[in-house]
This record gives sequence, C-alpha cells and structure tokens, in this order.
Amino acid sequence: MSHTLYPLRKQRLQRSELAVPASNPGMIDKAAEGPADYVFLDLEDAVAPPEKEQARKNCIQALNDIDWAAKGKTVSVRINGLDTHYMYRDVVDVMEQAGSRVHTLLVPKVGVRDDLYMVEAMVNQIEQAKGYTTRVGLEALIETALGMANVETIAQFGGRLEALHFGVADYAASMRARTTNIGGLNPMYPGDQWHAAISRMVIACRAYGLRAIDGPFGDFSDPEGYRDGARRAAALGCEGKWAIHPSQVALANEVFSPTEAEVTKARRILEELKLAEAQGKGAASLDGKMIDAASEKMARNLLAVAEAIAGR
Repeated sequence: MSHTLYPLRKQRLQRSELAVPASNPGMIDKAAEGPADYVFLDLEDAVAPPEKEQARKNCIQALNDIDWAAKGKTVSVRINGLDTHYMYRDVVDVMEQAGSRVHTLLVPKVGVRDDLYMVEAMVNQIEQAKGYTTRVGLEALIETALGMANVETIAQFGGRLEALHFGVADYAASMRARTTNIGGLNPMYPGDQWHAAISRMVIACRAYGLRAIDGPFGDFSDPEGYRDGARRAAALGCEGKWAIHPSQVALANEVFSPTEAEVTKARRILEELKLAEAQGKGAASLDGKMIDAASEKMARNLLAVAEAIAGR
C-alpha cells in the first residue's frame, strides 16, 4: 500500500439522486416526501432562461421551508454553468439566503480544476460573511471532453469537493457520439460505450477520496434499461445514480442496496477472518473460496452501505 492515502472526504448515502426542476414547486414538495436519498434542485438545464430568476427564488424558499435532513435526505442545488451570467447570482443568492440549509452545490460542466476554485472562493467568502457554522460541500459534473481529459486533476482539487458525477447527455454531445437516448446504448457498439468514461471517473474518485455517481437514463418508460445501466455502473464502483423521474428512484435504491444475502456473507467473511487471525493465519476459506485481507475490505465497504441505509 502506498504511504500516500486519500481517505473518503465525506460519507453520504447517495444511492438515488432525484433531479427536480426548481421552476416547479409542486415537484419539489413531492420530492421532499419521496424515497430518494438525495434531491438536487435544478437551476440549470431543466429551467428555461425566462424562468431562471423565479426558479432561484423557489429553490431558496424550498431550502428554508423544508427540513430536508429531518426527512432523511441530502439536498443539493445544481447551479448554472460558469460560462453563463446566471451562475454568480445562483451562488450568491442561494448561499446568502439559504446557505445554512443546503448541503451541497452541484457544479455543471466542470472542465478544469479552476472552475471549482472560483465556486469555492465565493462560497468561502459568503460563509465567513454570514457567520454560518455549517459547511456546504461541492460536487462536480464531468460531462465534457475537457472535463474527462482533466478528471484526475479535478479530483485532486480538495477543498469542499466531495463527489464526481458522470453527465452522459452532455458528454455524448461533447464527444459527438452516436447514441439512441440519454444514457442508452448504441446497438452498433460492441458493448457499453460509456464503460471507459465511467471507469476513468470512478478511478479518479477512489484515488482521491470522492464519491462516484452515475448520471441520468433518459427513457423512464424502460425500467429494465435503467436497471441494466445502474448495474453496470455499480459493477465499476459507482455508489448511486440519478433519477430523472420519480419512478426511477426505487430502481436505483434497489440496485445500489446490498441484498440480505450479501450482508450475511459479508458478516461471515469478517467472522471467518477473525477466527483465522486467532490461529495465526492471514487467509481463510468460505464456501470453498479463499478470503483474505482484500475480502475484508470489500465486506466492510458493503456493510458500511447497509448501516447507512439502516440509519437513514
């Protein structure tokens, strides 16, 4: 093991992340009562330019009126991109008027680490000026070719950064990729054309202590397609996925939750290794298969998720 280690910066349960346009107060209220672990109030792509100002006001009101933490949820706000004139007002108004109520800001289309530096500097100054005792985290959307080319550097940013998300729709557009729908597979490609991108992002996350979250699947009439995409992302190390429709929340919670059998096996692994250690052995066998220190780490990862779900 390298002497250089980056522990997980912030543990949050993030199996399902429901995207909610802040221009629709009714949808916000429903999201607060729903089963999603995470809700992000969207000021960016889901809001048309004429509605941006009102959406921002709706967002601030929802942050102040709803006790999201008491409902077992993390609440995030996706601000507008740094290349727009909406972004600075998003950060200033949300932070000054509800900065003690929002948990994270989701920064879209991050291309270089200095994009995060700009947002971080603004958040730092506002928190100091307002005297907040809470600390807002940052999450970054990797959804452009530039962002993916710099994903390792972005992941090393430090500061408030907690997670990276794979934004497949804008990434596909940036790459000029042929695809059938948002997050869907192109049948002409021999496999999953998003595999390499998600894998690279997950590696950067795990190397530098960040959570890794998969993005949207556009066809909400195709639950099996959503499940398949979520399972592939989970296999690569993602710990959650977006839901662009409430019906997808249960699917994400299902895929990213350990089953009872998996939890039982994880506990048996720890028990067997403890017995082996007492006998001076570094490895053991379980159900005809070898288990060792790496098995213990995998088991503890799984049990940590199970415990977080139980405590939700």
